[in-house]
Amino acid sequence: MTRIYLNEIRREFGSTLALDDVTIDIPHGEFLVLLGPSGCGKSTLLRIIAGLLAPTSGQVVIDDQDVTTLAPGKRDVAMVFQSYALYPHLSVERNLGFGLQVRHRAKDEIKVRVEAVAEQLGLSALLARRPKELSGGQRQRVALGRAMVREPKVFLMDEPLSNLDAQLRTATRQELSALHQSLKTTFIYVTHDQVEAMTMATRIAILNNGRLEQVGTPAEVYDEPATTFVASFIGAPPMNLLPAVALSLAGRVRVMAGGVDVTLADGDLAERDVLLGVRPEHLRRAPENSDGPVFTGTVLALENLGSEEIAFCDIGGVQVAVRGARPLAMAVGETVALTSDPHQLYLFDPVTTRRLIWVHDDSLAVHGAARASTNAPVA
Repeated sequence: MTRIYLNEIRREFGSTLALDDVTIDIPHGEFLVLLGPSGCGKSTLLRIIAGLLAPTSGQVVIDDQDVTTLAPGKRDVAMVFQSYALYPHLSVERNLGFGLQVRHRAKDEIKVRVEAVAEQLGLSALLARRPKELSGGQRQRVALGRAMVREPKVFLMDEPLSNLDAQLRTATRQELSALHQSLKTTFIYVTHDQVEAMTMATRIAILNNGRLEQVGTPAEVYDEPATTFVASFIGAPPMNLLPAVALSLAGRVRVMAGGVDVTLADGDLAERDVLLGVRPEHLRRAPENSDGPVFTGTVLALENLGSEEIAFCDIGGVQVAVRGARPLAMAVGETVALTSDPHQLYLFDPVTTRRLIWVHDDSLAVHGAARASTNAPVA
């Protein structure tokens, strides 16, 4: 049972802060994906876990042992790099067994474990080949197999699929997920690709400028984004965010802006600025005389995705995406009224960027959402 605890990991490169007190608890058997844009600190964090880089401050704890200053070879973790890092002059068989060889394992043991891993990864027929004779997908499997023969406590993967074409990436994602299920070992995986994160992870840790924005299951980070960054980073197209004002009129809490009039609930609320969020797939044409949320705007462009269509609309000077089954029955230049179910609307604080939730007490109030809130966006 391998538990990893990252306690307030901070890393500075001169005057640049790469990681800002990141804390994550990773239980045994989890497939944790570190997700974020280039330069957000995810690869730096992975290298700190591996021992290839020391934190400026903070602790790396594996199975209740502080390994922060322990050498990489003594942490019992295996890393799979983006470049595969195979030895070009060695055969697949010798590449797979190299890690055991340098640990002075018996030749018979190396042979048995290499053959078992090769069979599991479909490499048995390729053992005599050298890396230059392999496809990108085959090289990726050899790099993974080299880590597997060691039977490490933790697999660390730094964008291992980035060099593969789209079709092969899809197939390899499925292979990695199946491998994780069969090995029942902890995987920590770095990517900037949200599709990889959503399809493979048991939990996703989203980083932005060295800060941990949110940790949650794929469903949680999509359905309950903790910040505007998470809301805009997860989803294609991302969540629409419209500057608005929340206030009470005639005992009803309403959110209003140019082209926007949304009634959320009964109650009293002091007027305040908010960002109103709604995902493109949650918007649809409003029926005539709709008494639900209404967004009024002009269609700017249409994109045909085959089974789906995306309309880009100008609503109060903000471009808003609408995604649905094709055809959407909209035309460029047309004025449209859109609506959404109230529980599919989100409110964010424009200053802190944190998501806001309704808390029923003596009166209706707005509170900042916790980092991993399980509350509905609007109650």
